[in-house]
Amino acid sequence: MTSANNKRIAKNTIVLYFRMFLIMGVSLYTSRVVLNILGVSDYGLYNVVGGVVAMLGVLNNAMSVSTQRYLTFELGKKDHARLKQVFSTSLFIYVLLAFLFLIFAETIGLWFVNARLVIAPERLAAANWIYQFSIFSSICSLLVNPYNAVIIAHERMNVYAYISILEVILKLAVVYLLLMIPMDKLASYGGFIFGVHLLIVLIYRTYSRRHYEESRFKFSWDKKLFRELVSYSGWNLFGSASGLVKGQGINILLNLFFGSVVNASRGIAYQVYTAISHFFVNFYTAVRPQITKYYAEGNIEAMHVLILRSSKFAFYLLMLISMPILLESPYIIHLWLKQLPDYVVFFTRLVIINGIIDSMAAPLMTAAHATGKIKLYQSSVGTVTLLNLPISYFILKMGGSPYSVFYVSIALAIITLIMRIFIVKHLVGLSIKSFCKEVILLCSAVALFSSAIPLAVHFSMNAGLVRFLTVGAVSCISSVVVIFILGMKQNEKQFLKEVVLKKFFKKG
Repeated sequence: MTSANNKRIAKNTIVLYFRMFLIMGVSLYTSRVVLNILGVSDYGLYNVVGGVVAMLGVLNNAMSVSTQRYLTFELGKKDHARLKQVFSTSLFIYVLLAFLFLIFAETIGLWFVNARLVIAPERLAAANWIYQFSIFSSICSLLVNPYNAVIIAHERMNVYAYISILEVILKLAVVYLLLMIPMDKLASYGGFIFGVHLLIVLIYRTYSRRHYEESRFKFSWDKKLFRELVSYSGWNLFGSASGLVKGQGINILLNLFFGSVVNASRGIAYQVYTAISHFFVNFYTAVRPQITKYYAEGNIEAMHVLILRSSKFAFYLLMLISMPILLESPYIIHLWLKQLPDYVVFFTRLVIINGIIDSMAAPLMTAAHATGKIKLYQSSVGTVTLLNLPISYFILKMGGSPYSVFYVSIALAIITLIMRIFIVKHLVGLSIKSFCKEVILLCSAVALFSSAIPLAVHFSMNAGLVRFLTVGAVSCISSVVVIFILGMKQNEKQFLKEVVLKKFFKKG
C-alpha cells in the first residue's frame, strides 16, 4: 500500500512539474509585459488595490483548507454518503460566504480604497474599476474551490494541471489584447482577468459534475456537519487572516509610508517567488492528500515518515531553484524586466529566504489539519504571525527602511516553525528530535555545502551573461550532488532510482 502511494505521489508530482514549467515561463513573460504596458506606478496600484480585495477574500482560503481536508478524509475512510454531504454542505457555505463577501467589499472595502489608500486623483477611476473586477474575480475563486477540492482529493493532478495550463494561456492572451485595445490599460486588464476566472469556474464545475457524483449539489440540512465545517473554517479564518496580514497588510503599510512605487517592487519580488515556489508547491500538492488519508486510515507511522520526507524534499526543491536567483537576482530581474526598480533586488532575496523557511512548515500544517483539532494550532501560530503588522508599523514609524518589514517576517517565520513542530508532536506524536535531526539540521547542512562552490564562482567573475550561466549550472550540479550524497537516506535514493527516474527513462 505504501509503495503504491509513493508511486502515485511520484506520478502526480511529475505531472504537476510539467504544468509548473509552462506556467512559470508564461507567468514571468506576462509579468514583464504587463509591467511595461501599465508602467511602474499603475503596476504598483494594481497590486495594492488587489491586495485590499485579497484581505477581504481571506474567507476563501479558510474554507478551501476545510473543504480539502474533509473531502480527503472521507475518501480515506471510503464513506461515499458522507462525502456527498460534505460537498453539498461546503458549496452551500461557499455561496453564503460569497454573498457576505460582496456586501463587505462594496461597503467597508470600497470606503477604504477611496478614503485611505494613497492613489493619484487622476487614477482614482481606474483604481475603482480594478477594485470592482477584483471583487468578482475573488468571488469566482471562492466558488471554484469545492470543485477544485474534489479533483485534488481524488488525486487527479493531470486534470488540475491541464486546467491550470489553460488558465495561464488565457492570461497570456489577455496581455496581447492589452496591446491592441485603445481603452484604459489598467481597468481593461482587470476586466479581462475577471473573464478568465469566470471561464475557469465553469470548466471546473462541468468536469467535476460529469466525473464525480458527489459534486452534484443536493441540499440536505445536516446541522452537526454545518457547525463542524463552520467551526473548523472559523479557526482557519483566523489563521488565514494572520497570514494575509503578513502579506497584504504589510503591502498596505508600505503604500502608506512609501507610496505605490515600493508596492511595485514588492509585487515584482513576490512574482519571482511565486514562480519559483511552484517547485515545492507542486510536490506538496501531490503529497498533501496522502498525509490526510494516512491519518484517516490510522496509519500514523506512515504519516510521520511522509511528514519528515516531504518537509525535507520541499526545502531541497525550493533551494535548488532559489540559489542561482539569490546570487544573480540583479542580472536576472534586469534581463527579465529591462529595468531595475528601487528595492526590488533585496526585496526578492528576502522574500525567497522567508519562503524557504516556510516550505519546511507546510507538511506540518497539513498534519495538524488532518486531525481536525486545529484550535491550538491556529490560535498560537496565527497570533504570532499577526505580530508582523504591529511590529512592522512600529519600526516604520521609528524611521525604518522598507527592508525592515521583511526582517520581521523572517524572524517570526522561524518562531512559528518551532511552534508548529511542538504542536504536531502534541497532536500526532511526531518526534521533535527526528524533525530537528532529519529536516532542520540536514537541510541546513545541505544548504551550506551546496552554496560553497556557487558563492566562490559568483565572487570570482564579473557580472554578466557568462557568470549567470556559470553560477546557474554550478548551483544546479552542486545542489543535486550534495542532496543525493548527504541529504537522502538509502531507501530514498532507491525510491528515486526505481520509481521517479523510470518515469523519464522507461523503455518502450
